[in-house]
Amino acid sequence: METISINTSHGGIQGVYRHDSAECRCPMTFAVFTPPQAADGPCPVLYYLSGLTCTHQNVMDKGEYRRAAAEHGVLIVCPDTSPRGNGIANDEAYDMGQGAGFYLDATADPWAKHFRMYSYVTRELPQLIEPNFFADMTRQSIFGHSMGGHGALTIALKNPDTYRSVSAFAPIVNPISVPWGQKAFPAYLGEDRALWRQHDAAALIEDGHRVEEILVDQGDKDQFLTEQLQPEALEAACTNAGIDLTLNMRPGYDHSYFFISTFMEDHIAWHAQRLKA
Repeated sequence: METISINTSHGGIQGVYRHDSAECRCPMTFAVFTPPQAADGPCPVLYYLSGLTCTHQNVMDKGEYRRAAAEHGVLIVCPDTSPRGNGIANDEAYDMGQGAGFYLDATADPWAKHFRMYSYVTRELPQLIEPNFFADMTRQSIFGHSMGGHGALTIALKNPDTYRSVSAFAPIVNPISVPWGQKAFPAYLGEDRALWRQHDAAALIEDGHRVEEILVDQGDKDQFLTEQLQPEALEAACTNAGIDLTLNMRPGYDHSYFFISTFMEDHIAWHAQRLKA
C-alpha cells in the first residue's frame, strides 16, 4: 500500500492511499480519516460511497465529515467509484464506465474484467483496512450519496450481519425502473433481470432482504428527484416490509455537496450511536 498524502485535521489523520487491487485488477485509490481516539484503541468503521463521476476526493474536499468523525471517534473510509486507467473499459458518457461502477460485480464484457466494485467494497477493502488502520471490524456501517447511496443500501441489505447501520443522501433506490439503472444494468450485467434485482434496494426488500432501519435525506429541489431517484419506491418497500425508514425531505436542497455537507454531521452522529451500542 502506497501513501499518497497525510494531513492532520481535527486531531486525527486524513490520509490518501493507493494499492494494487486483486478484485479490480488495477491500482485503486481510497481515503481514510483516522480519528484521534485511535491512539487509545481500535475505532468503528464507517464507509462512504460516492456518486457518479466522483472519486474519493470529492467527499474528502467537500463533505465536511472530519469534525464529526473526530468528535464521535469514527474512522471514515472513502473508496473510489470505479476502476480507472489506461486499458480499462470506459464510455464517453458520465453515467457509464470509469466513475460509474454502480457498486456491482459486472458479468458482461468488456466490463467484467475490472468492474468488481461490490467485491472490492465488501471484501478486499475491509481486508486492507483491518491490518493497516486502527479499525474495529466488528463495528462497521455504511452510507453514501446518489449512486453511492444505491451502493450503501444494496450492500447493507445483502450483508445485514456485517453493517450495523445504513444511511444515504439522495440515493438511487429503484435503479431497474429509472434511466440510470436501465442503461447501466444491461451493459454491466446483461439481460438477466433477476440479476438486476440483486442490485436494487427496493427490489431486494421486496424479495425478502432486511435491515432494521434506514436513514435517508433527500432535497426537494434535487434535479434528479422525479426521474432518477424516486424515494417513494423505497418508502413503499420499507412500509410493506416493516423496515423503519426515516425519510427527511429537505426543502430547498439540491443534489450537490452543499446539500450533503449540511446533513453530514447528522448522519455520522446517527451511525456513531449505533456503532457504539
